[in-house]
This record gives sequence, C-alpha cells and structure tokens, in this order.
Amino acid sequence: MRGKLLVLGGIALCMMTVTLTITANDDRDDHGRDNEDPRIQRGLDIAPVPLHFKKKDRELVGLGSYFVNGAGDCNGCHAGPSGQFALGGDPAQGQPKVINQAAYLQGGNTQLFGPFFIPRNLTPDKTGKAEGGGSFEEFLSIMRTGRDPDKAHPQFGPFLQVMPWPAFQNMTTHDLRAIYTYLSAIPCIEGDPGLPDPRPERTRCK
Repeated sequence: MRGKLLVLGGIALCMMTVTLTITANDDRDDHGRDNEDPRIQRGLDIAPVPLHFKKKDRELVGLGSYFVNGAGDCNGCHAGPSGQFALGGDPAQGQPKVINQAAYLQGGNTQLFGPFFIPRNLTPDKTGKAEGGGSFEEFLSIMRTGRDPDKAHPQFGPFLQVMPWPAFQNMTTHDLRAIYTYLSAIPCIEGDPGLPDPRPERTRCK
C-alpha cells in the first residue's frame, strides 16, 4: 500500500511539473522566444512609408518605427523643406494626420532652426545603411556622446546643439539598434541639392 502511495505521489508531482512547464511556455512562441512586444506591431502599423525587410530583423524594424514615429517624433525635426504633413493632413489644423512621404526624414529644412542648425537626412543611401551611409557604430556614438562626426557646426563646438541626444543616450543599445535598423528599412530620399552636403564622399540613392 505504501509503495502504491509513493507511485501515485510521484505521478502527481510529475503532472504538476508538466502543468507548470506548459503554463510557463504559454508566454513563448514556437521558437521558444517571449511573445512579441506589442510595440513592434504598433510600430509597423504607424510606419508612414513602405518598408523593406530584406536582410532585416522584422522585430527590430517594428520597434525602431515605434521609437522614430511614436515616442521620438524624429520626423518633427528631420522632415524635408516641403513639410512634415501632406496637404490637408496636418493634425494641428484638426485634419486627419497624413505624413508627407516625399519629405519623410529628408532633412535640410532651414526654416526650423535657422541656417546654423540644419537637420540631416536620416534616410539610407543606396547601400542600405541608415543616415546616408553611416555605420551602426557611428550612429551609436552620435546618440551616446552627441559628437558630430561631420563637424558641420564648428562655431558651436563638437557637440550637436539641437538634437536631444542627452535623452537618447539613456536608451539601451538594443533600442538604439532598433532605431538604426528601422532607418535602414525606409526608402532613400535625396537631400536638397541647394544645400551643402556635409558627407560628399557618401553615396545617396543612385
């Protein structure tokens, strides 16, 4: 009788272990990863331009879009001269928001901060690297230190004066990589040919 009780107790313990394991795995996908961060799908939903995922991590692209188009509003400063919103799509005028795709993250708008602070083009070049061909390491350095590798504004010293890098530097490397990956997944847009190019050695869209 005692032996039967031990066997039954062992079976019950085994069943409890299996139940706990199944419950724990309910929060994981078919590859054993945690279920998707809801910000990823939200980021994909709010991306205002077509995205390409060739050799891209979809989750990083989606998360990066969430930061760029949601929490960060990067296009608010980096939209091109033709404006952030399409005609009839300015939410500040009570209109349904429609992003001006022709100017999306194009940079070069001198009307925002005057001629001394010109937001740069964040779209990728023809090689697919974000921010006009910069490496992730360079992008990470800019976001962490605020040092401008182009030295485009020497009269103000080596640090970016307008871009809020003191806030972005607090983000994790993973989140900053997500931003960079998203910026490499958007369409390339040529900059304003009337403005000086601080990176003439780099290729653009063609």
